[in-house]
Amino acid sequence: MKIALIQSDLVWESPKGNIFDFEAKISEIKASVDLIVLPEMFSTGFTMNPKDVAETMQGETVLWMQALAKEKKSAIAGSLIIQENNQFYNRMLFVFPTGEIQFYDKRHLFTLAGEDKVYTAGNKKQIVEYLGWKICLQVCYDLRFPVFARNVENYDLLLYVANWPKVRINAWDILLKARAVENLSYTIGVNRTGFDANHHQYNGHSQVIDFLGNPILEPQENEGVFIVGLDKNIMLETRKKMDFLSDKDVFEIQN
Repeated sequence: MKIALIQSDLVWESPKGNIFDFEAKISEIKASVDLIVLPEMFSTGFTMNPKDVAETMQGETVLWMQALAKEKKSAIAGSLIIQENNQFYNRMLFVFPTGEIQFYDKRHLFTLAGEDKVYTAGNKKQIVEYLGWKICLQVCYDLRFPVFARNVENYDLLLYVANWPKVRINAWDILLKARAVENLSYTIGVNRTGFDANHHQYNGHSQVIDFLGNPILEPQENEGVFIVGLDKNIMLETRKKMDFLSDKDVFEIQN
């Protein structure tokens, strides 16, 4: 599978501005890709003012993702603020080339920023099946909670989108590698760059790691579109030789 990671600065609370910027970057992708990945809250930045910028599942940004997926014949993934039943969600969408949508609502809300005070947490793990791959959707702070990410579904790719600040980027690098190794899974992290309205700095470090913890794409610090190819068969062969997942613990996650 060929995947394009888009690392970008974000225009604060401006869906139209961010759509404009991402369209320009996506237009630079001349090669055929199977999946395009955008950061967490890619249309607004990591804001705690959802009432000002929230959209519905029939909103402009969602419709844009669907139209773009059909045009590029590629799936598109990223999170944005969705309002539903008078509640706000940090929702990661996976839009198929057909326009079909599957989604994951962020379970672990970032209490340090008060995300838990204004957003509603998700309560279920989401594994998307696409082109013969099982893809586990995760958002930012989820990265710190390995039990929730544990590979009990035999997924093939662990996919994180984030607004992870520079001050804690060392943890991002360490934990992405740890999740890849312990789950014997390809792991991708897509982060943003620049400064937000709260003066938090982001230095990206979007990256791709294989199932043994080896870098396929080293952490990137500049804006850009980074394309990688992943081979599922190599991973499956490695799992046969080193069948660590068969020894995993049995557990139950309580909501």
